[in-house]
Amino acid sequence: MSDERIQDQETHEEVSLLDLALVLLEHRNIVLGMPLGVALLVLGLSFLIAPKFAATTQIMLPQQPQSGAAALLGSLGGLGGGGLGGAAGAIAGLKNPADQWIGLLKSRTVQDGMVARFHLRERYESKYQFQARQTLEGLTQIKSGKDGLISISVEDHDPATAMAMADAYIDELQKLSKTLAVTEAGQRRLFFEIQLKEAKEQLIKAEVALRQSGVSESVLKTSPDAAVAVLAQIKAQVAAAEVKVAVMRGQFTTDSPDLKQAQLELTSVRSQLAKAEQNDPKSAQGSGSQYVARFREFKYQETLFELLARQFEMAKADEAKDGAIIQVVDKATLPEWKSSPKRGMMTVLAGVLSLILGTAFVLIRQALRNARERDPVFAEKLKKLRWRRPS
Repeated sequence: MSDERIQDQETHEEVSLLDLALVLLEHRNIVLGMPLGVALLVLGLSFLIAPKFAATTQIMLPQQPQSGAAALLGSLGGLGGGGLGGAAGAIAGLKNPADQWIGLLKSRTVQDGMVARFHLRERYESKYQFQARQTLEGLTQIKSGKDGLISISVEDHDPATAMAMADAYIDELQKLSKTLAVTEAGQRRLFFEIQLKEAKEQLIKAEVALRQSGVSESVLKTSPDAAVAVLAQIKAQVAAAEVKVAVMRGQFTTDSPDLKQAQLELTSVRSQLAKAEQNDPKSAQGSGSQYVARFREFKYQETLFELLARQFEMAKADEAKDGAIIQVVDKATLPEWKSSPKRGMMTVLAGVLSLILGTAFVLIRQALRNARERDPVFAEKLKKLRWRRPS
């Protein structure tokens, strides 16, 4: 008995498939004719669309130099391998440093530079600046690959303009990068520039105060150099730890374990500095004590100024190298073939979509027709749902 049911079920399925095939064959004008007609229509309309040409340029991903950080450790001393070198290593270990440069290429500053350079508001017939930027963004594709290269592709109706715009992105990026401390060396340079200015002012004040203190015979017998060296060394450690934190804040979030560790190191060396200043006998009474205190303050400011000056020059040299790191691997060339519209793809997609819709329309209509014939109640409900023209 079960074998008979299985056989009946298979026969029913064969009849159903045959019925579907007959229905599709009966309405072949819709199933096949409509996709063919729509595909030809789309193909014809595609020739009315003005072609666009894409030009692509590639640049090498800017690398973060670590030589400056290593030299900083050597000159500061006392921090060892866990100092700024740790920050440099952490920065080098970022998952995708290309994201920052892609963000700069997509920034409003770069886009405004492109709009002004190529008069894109007039070219794109945009009334407002933001509309021109949006159009430019839609015609520009910027992405990075696993090979460490950033590709910039720009589409335009004129091949020569597309080529010029792709190369112009690099020029605008160079202009922007010169005004920002976007690299580890740039951040160090900016930090030392501020600290150097403050140290110079303090050095001048200390020198003036030293000249006003006067010198006696007992003062000349005093040698505060050793105490000065200790304080200068600890303060140098504080300066290095501050550099490390400043650099890492620009590269990591506040929840980063590396940043938290750097902040703990900074707190530790600041605590050592506070203890050293409390134990410092510069406030001792006696003959020549005022001169000794002022002399030691002057020596510290002098040492700190020389240290910051060396690091400022080193950071400037590293930053100058950074500017040359943005190298063009492949300059944009004149496009020889259009990038859009892709007429073949448009025609095939239109034909396939029309085939699916046409087949679905035929099958649904046939299913409703069969349901009306088999079920009078269902047919009456469908009749009530029909739209009637008001009399």
